[in-house]
Amino acid sequence: MCEPKINIIDVFGSNVFSDAVMRERLPKNTYKSFNRVLEGLEDLTPAVADVMANAMKDWAIEKGATHYCHWFQPMTGLTAEKHDSFISPTPQGRTLMEFSGKELIQGEPDASSFPSGGLRVTFEARGYTAWDCTSPVFIKEDGKNITMYIPSAFCSYTGEALDKKTPMLRSMDALSKQAVRVLKTLGDSCVKRVMGTLGPEQEYFLIDKAFYAKRLDLALTGRTLFGAPSPRGQEMEDHYFGALHERIASYMHDVNLELWKLGVSAKTQHNEVSPAQYELAPVFGTANVATDHNQLTMETLRKVATRHGFTCLLHEKPFVGVNGSGKHNNWSLCTDTGVNLLDPGSTPHDNMVFLVFLCAIVRAVDQYANLLRASVATAGNEHRLGANEAPPAIVSIFLGDQLTDIFEQLAGDGAKSSRQGGELRLGISTLPTLPKDCTDRNRTSSFAFTGNKFEFRMVGSNQSTAGPTFVLNTIVADVLCEIADELEKSKDVKASAQNILRKIATDHKRIVFNGDNYCAGWVAEAERRGLANLVSSASALATLMDERHVTLFAKHKVLSKTELQARSDILLESFTRTIHIEAKTMLSMARRQILPAAVRYSEHLANAAVAIGSAGASGTAHQQMLQNLCGLIGELKDAVEFLDKAAAQAGSVEGHLKQAEAFRDDVIPAMQKVRKAGDALEMIVDAELWPLPTYAEMLFVK
Repeated sequence: MCEPKINIIDVFGSNVFSDAVMRERLPKNTYKSFNRVLEGLEDLTPAVADVMANAMKDWAIEKGATHYCHWFQPMTGLTAEKHDSFISPTPQGRTLMEFSGKELIQGEPDASSFPSGGLRVTFEARGYTAWDCTSPVFIKEDGKNITMYIPSAFCSYTGEALDKKTPMLRSMDALSKQAVRVLKTLGDSCVKRVMGTLGPEQEYFLIDKAFYAKRLDLALTGRTLFGAPSPRGQEMEDHYFGALHERIASYMHDVNLELWKLGVSAKTQHNEVSPAQYELAPVFGTANVATDHNQLTMETLRKVATRHGFTCLLHEKPFVGVNGSGKHNNWSLCTDTGVNLLDPGSTPHDNMVFLVFLCAIVRAVDQYANLLRASVATAGNEHRLGANEAPPAIVSIFLGDQLTDIFEQLAGDGAKSSRQGGELRLGISTLPTLPKDCTDRNRTSSFAFTGNKFEFRMVGSNQSTAGPTFVLNTIVADVLCEIADELEKSKDVKASAQNILRKIATDHKRIVFNGDNYCAGWVAEAERRGLANLVSSASALATLMDERHVTLFAKHKVLSKTELQARSDILLESFTRTIHIEAKTMLSMARRQILPAAVRYSEHLANAAVAIGSAGASGTAHQQMLQNLCGLIGELKDAVEFLDKAAAQAGSVEGHLKQAEAFRDDVIPAMQKVRKAGDALEMIVDAELWPLPTYAEMLFVK
């Protein structure tokens, strides 16, 4: 029986307190006042907040909501929420459903148990959430529980940012301020605000829930700590963009419906490179809202997977030897007048606004490459970067043939021409002539221009997009500030702009690379150019507190030195704790699952050898198998003991950076030895005795 058809127009945004809902439910003067607040033209008054809160409450209750919560993003990388009901008891023993402007604007959660990086001590519990009115309020349905969610920033009692949203919002203001200054000098006085836009693609794996339940490593760490290669992996290259399996397609259908209700514009879905790997991509939105939506997307992917008997894996490298998962951040700049500043137009060589913003981004990425690398430095992403499926740890920019040609012209006498794409004829009369882009794409680049935006491909699939985006916003704001300072004091703006473009094209050509970032030759070439190759996350994070980074964030009021130091400590501590948890999980699995299974198999082989010998037949093969097996058992046992000691010693090292380096240098290599022996045992132990679902099962059985 066919299910009733769904009207997507009615579904989309149905659980969002959107502009259309506000226009319908708010008094006209309140609606106008609130929009002036959004435009930064006036402050939110208590009177307007009260009217907004009452309208939200009525709307939410009509939707079945009983509670509201301030929804925020602490420095765990996840989201947090504390639910309060709308009920307000009366002296008569009854209750009213109330929600005030004060409750809308501010909440007071316990801040003591969130990572703070030393911004506060654990006995100081007070923290505040503040309504982020630039991101819409929404209704979330979790089973029978229906709650109104209020996107919020989160700060300490003393005012420091304890979350990822606050620096994101600050960076957006900084970027807008400097971009507007530049535009005014170039003759555009109409623009009042410039928004960073974001469209984060989301890669993920789906495996059957039954397999997940039998893997302690997946449950505790999100990735497989053991696992011999499947006889078949991705070498046939047949999964990418392949036909969707019916069970997967049904799952994606439900994911889309959930996201569309929340106003998340899920647009593209397809099979990714690895078996059991998939991708979802949204339409662009402002960076702040896009980050909120991506958090909802990750949560929805996991939640809906459970309903369909799957588990969704968002780790950057859940399976060794096959494609890992990233989150390609498509980033651009758009004015409040509707102009994409990174749209080159048909003749980019004479588009001065485009060239100035393009060159500003090139300079920013080259100057602050280490900071960009640090923004994606996590224990999980370290397994993926440079693993022949993702950009390496070297930051470079792909501009493509057309823009590279223009960039090189700028270094000389100025840009005077633009290459054109032409047409693509396929030689078949029934197929149309296709317009050909003037530049190919480069999926190996870490920071690639893709038509009217840049794609930052280094971001990990499990990361919040907030960190990498507020870093990108801030470094671009800094260079735009330099440009604005120079143009504002110039008597000949056009000549000054040409000089700026010439200098940037000359000084920063080293960061532009259009070739294969995966090839070994690029590593040597990058070193010759003086580009950093921070392979380890610990090495990348060690650069965060460089004085120039401290100055950068303080100058644009995105992070104080104290707030940056806190984030440095938290990220290093997270790196260390992640590896420590993986090491302890590996030890548990080796001792309680793999070694006992191998010993049982050795007993079977020994008994078989004795029985064969008693029957007068040759047991040479059995003895050789037993000897090989016992050798691997001994190798695994020794590796386990070595890892145990290495983890204990690294755990006793003082100082966040030194401890991270100890886990990188001592614990990770020890874990690799344990895995090598464990995976070798998987290849020879009786399948009926092996305690873990295999790669072949998890990747191919649906």
